[in-house]
Amino acid sequence: MKLYYSPGACSLSPHIVAREAGIPIEPVKVDLKAHRTEDGRDYYQINPRGYVPALELDDGTLVREGPAIVQYLADQAPAAGLAPPAGTMERVRLQEWLTFIGTEIHKMYGWLFNPKAPEEAKQIAREKIATRYVDIDRHLAANTWLLGERFSPADAYLFVTLNWANAFKVDLSPYPNLKAYHERVRQRPKVREAMRAEGLIKD
Repeated sequence: MKLYYSPGACSLSPHIVAREAGIPIEPVKVDLKAHRTEDGRDYYQINPRGYVPALELDDGTLVREGPAIVQYLADQAPAAGLAPPAGTMERVRLQEWLTFIGTEIHKMYGWLFNPKAPEEAKQIAREKIATRYVDIDRHLAANTWLLGERFSPADAYLFVTLNWANAFKVDLSPYPNLKAYHERVRQRPKVREAMRAEGLIKD
């Protein structure tokens, strides 16, 4: 399988999940400004949507959108225990978190990534993100991970968005539980493997 990624982008979450699940993947770096892969291919010819992540299966099937990819990867290695079985309420909780992170946090960061967005819109996005972090911080006061004691794809996704906070002046200091959680995820060996592979850390 090939995972098309850009260092530190949301594609880091399926990269983490693949390593946590013990699934071998071939990371393929994409220049999102030029829309070219490292070997010079037109990325639009691979994924017409033009963004990452995209997962190319061995038979050529392309899976797009991070929340779909991380669940697919987790389901390929059930023994790793990353995702509850489909049809259970625990699985619904995972889907809730993935949806919440994607629509209420990741989408708001989209305004901060956009160089054309006016500062007023960016400040509104920061305020919106802050209200969501209040809710997550409260949840993490009583839970090690988003699903309780189970590290899941939702944790990989939230972790990636937390990595963006400092660069976009989103203050995490009011959320001690969230800050401690961020560090817990960062210290996981497979998370560090993925970050090292993307050139985000060197140790």
